Amino acid sequence: MAGMLAIVVSLLSLMYFAYRGVTVLLLAPLMAALAVVLSGDLALLLPIYTHTFMPALAGYAMNFLPVFLLGALFGQLIADSGAAHTLSAWIVRVVGQRHAVVVVVAACALLTYGGVSLFVVAFAVYPIAKDLFRTAKIPKRLIPAAIALGSFTFTMTALPGTPAIINAIPIKYFGTNAFAAPGLGLMAAAIMASGGLWWLQSRVAVARRAGEGYGRHDDEQDAPAVPEAEAAGAAAMPVWQALLPLLLVVGVNALFTYAVFPNVDLGFMREAFPALNTATSTGLWSLVVALAVACTALVLMRLGRWADLKASVNKGVFGFMLPLFNTASEVGYGAVVASLAGFALIKQAVLNVSPNNPLISEAIAMNILAGITGSSSGGLSIALEALGADYVRMAQQAGIAPDLLHRVAVLAAGGMDTLPHCGAIITLLAICKLTHRQSYLNIAAVTMLFPMTALVLVITLGSVFGSF
Repeated sequence: MAGMLAIVVSLLSLMYFAYRGVTVLLLAPLMAALAVVLSGDLALLLPIYTHTFMPALAGYAMNFLPVFLLGALFGQLIADSGAAHTLSAWIVRVVGQRHAVVVVVAACALLTYGGVSLFVVAFAVYPIAKDLFRTAKIPKRLIPAAIALGSFTFTMTALPGTPAIINAIPIKYFGTNAFAAPGLGLMAAAIMASGGLWWLQSRVAVARRAGEGYGRHDDEQDAPAVPEAEAAGAAAMPVWQALLPLLLVVGVNALFTYAVFPNVDLGFMREAFPALNTATSTGLWSLVVALAVACTALVLMRLGRWADLKASVNKGVFGFMLPLFNTASEVGYGAVVASLAGFALIKQAVLNVSPNNPLISEAIAMNILAGITGSSSGGLSIALEALGADYVRMAQQAGIAPDLLHRVAVLAAGGMDTLPHCGAIITLLAICKLTHRQSYLNIAAVTMLFPMTALVLVITLGSVFGSF
């Protein structure tokens, strides 16, 4: 019991101090040390740090460094080339200003499904959303929820082939690929998108009946969030050029996943690397190739039109390190917690929630850890590092396909991850210059209520019909 209490105290402390803005790079080792001390293993503190925390951190960084690096670079290139601005403006022209909420959600969805970082998307779409909502007399307090719906939900966890890092994490543990359970993913995406849009449109209707309008805000005279160089690039960039890199990410990923690697004899690789498991590696390789091709194509298409290509590349490459090591530190923390005696009791309790259907146990574990860490990728990584092998074993015994395990894990990790202390939520509100009190209720509705509904449906259908 004391061991379980130690883990709970350290997790609550991690959540509290993360909410207060303390970096996870410092929090993770400190809270791991706290858990060790409270468990009565003070004498093992140093070896646990050097032989448990650090190997787990380094292992995660080694496995996912190329995805983080290329993803950050691609997002920066999309932003600095003007593609993000071009696509947002194009959607406005196609859909019309009258459908402001749909425009903002669609713009965010298109960009994030194409591989653009949700933080880049927030910066790129916010100025457009601000103008649209003001013109349509829709309360500004709904902008963060509209951006969150398009960026943090169905394009991150449900749509087949999404290059979001959360969709890549289970590949290593389950031997799957980014297109796992595509039919169920599309159904989940439809529930999240339609439910979220219904919620936001109903809030707009209530505000209009109350005569609320856009509201008066002190930031209306601020400089636009989109840099002038980006706006200038966007003006000269055709829509097809802005769309092509996004289509390449999904298309090349699918090509290598379903056509190239399955039809090539990779036996020669095992001769050079005897420990290599190609079944669990090709999904990650496909995503890496797709991002590399898209980055290369974007650079070549805009040659001679970059404001400062070297600066864009450097900024994108440097930008991957903090997200990577934040998540890797959380994985290190999870490895320490998993090594403690108290965790065995927690693990057994979670695994026994539904011994005949590991999907339910998996969903609960992912939701709890994503909620505590305030990070979908962090919670998912911790849970799979500790329980991934158990779920694979339980799924094999129950006749459940790895693809279904993958999709349920990703959907669950994207359920409770947006609690108030979530770093992405704090950043989004800062970009929009709004507070939790003004906007968080609507954010929670579109990022937790409907994703959880979709998760329940996927588990139900998957349990009855299997993966599809």
